[in-house]
Amino acid sequence: MMYPEMRRKKQALDPAACGAILQAGTSGVLALSGADGQPYAVPLSYVYYAGKIYFHCAKAGHKLDLLGQNPKASFCVIGQDQVAPAKYTTLYRSVIVCGTVRELTDPAEKRAAIEALARRYAPGETAEGIDAEIARYWDRLCMLELTPSRITGKQCIELVGQ
Repeated sequence: MMYPEMRRKKQALDPAACGAILQAGTSGVLALSGADGQPYAVPLSYVYYAGKIYFHCAKAGHKLDLLGQNPKASFCVIGQDQVAPAKYTTLYRSVIVCGTVRELTDPAEKRAAIEALARRYAPGETAEGIDAEIARYWDRLCMLELTPSRITGKQCIELVGQ
C-alpha cells in the first residue's frame, strides 16, 4: 500500500522514539473497517513484543467479525498528551502502526504472546501465578498479532529537539 508522506517531517519521531512509546504504552486504539467500509475503533491493552503488537480478546465478537472481512488495521498509541493552555495546544507525542492482523492459532505462538502480555501487565507476578491465570482463560482466549507494515510517530513542534 502507498502511504502519504508526512506533511510536517520536522515533527516526525525516529524509529527508536516510536519503539520507546510502543514499549512504554499500556493502551492504544485499534481501528478496523468491515466490508461495508464502516470504521470501528476500540481501545485495547496490548504488548509490543519482538517487533509486533499483540492483543487478547474473546473467541467471538465484533473485532473478529471485522477482521474476517478485512485484516488491515491501524493502531494508535499516545505517548504524551499535556494541555498547554497558554499556547492553545497540547504537547503530544504519538505513534501510528499500520499493518495486518491475524489470529494466533498455533498453541506455542499463542502461549508466547499471552505470556508477554501477562508479564507486561503483572511484572511482579511469579511464573506459577502467570501459568495459573493463563490456564484459567486458555480455552476462551483469542490472541491477535498485528504485523506492522509501517510505523510512524509525530510530536508537536514545541517538543522538537527535546
